[in-house]
Amino acid sequence: MIRNTVFPSDTIDTEALPAVRRIEPAHLRRALRLGWDDFLAKRGDLLFVGVLYPLVGLLVAVVTVGDRLLPLFFPLVAGLSILGPLVAAGFYEIARRRADGDEAGWSHFLDPLQPARRHGVLAIGAMLIVLFFAWLLIAWTLYEATLGRLEPQGVEGFLRALFTTPEGWTLILLGNAAGALIAALTLALTVVSVPMAVDKPVSGVAAVRTSIRAVTANPGVMLRWGLIVAALLVAGTIPLFIGLAVVLPVLGYATWHLYGMLVER
Repeated sequence: MIRNTVFPSDTIDTEALPAVRRIEPAHLRRALRLGWDDFLAKRGDLLFVGVLYPLVGLLVAVVTVGDRLLPLFFPLVAGLSILGPLVAAGFYEIARRRADGDEAGWSHFLDPLQPARRHGVLAIGAMLIVLFFAWLLIAWTLYEATLGRLEPQGVEGFLRALFTTPEGWTLILLGNAAGALIAALTLALTVVSVPMAVDKPVSGVAAVRTSIRAVTANPGVMLRWGLIVAALLVAGTIPLFIGLAVVLPVLGYATWHLYGMLVER
């Protein structure tokens, strides 16, 4: 059961923030079911959009196969999830229009970039791009401080050093810890903010503040949602990122419905 009166908006804000709700794990399952329903209803004209993201992943694989850039392969692939909420803005719009009983199709996918709403979406997008490059900088710094000292050569040498040396295991542990922190930060900043910016004209600051408030009101449930998203994204990369063509639209639709459960529209 959603509790409606928890964490009302701050009265001292120059831009009024909506009230956020406390939700339960059952709402996550409901959001995923609704997201799947949206995907089944709209898969014909949106499936190829989901394929774009796997193609980007394959491009990353091609670009980073080299002695110098190879250490950035995994950070680049993992870091694409930071930009995922921005890519999903079109799916939020389709789900919004379908939920409101409006016409929903490919022609509306770029509606979030219309003048009335694009400022919030673009502001959050700029924030995510900065976060993406910050993650790459962190990943490269960790590599240079650990495995980079061994100067492994080629793919085989890199993998051997990564899994058979203390420096390699240190990189794995520190890299995954840093990645988990970045992922948690991305979730807190965007789980509500991007859908909110798609839903109505709002500043990026107000949308991000609302997202943080929604996450702090539901820390356990949001942690579970983050783990679900991570698991589905990993599953979607097997094999060759093809599964993301289904996972990304479903998660996009589901996140829209989760936003409606967390925030009073």
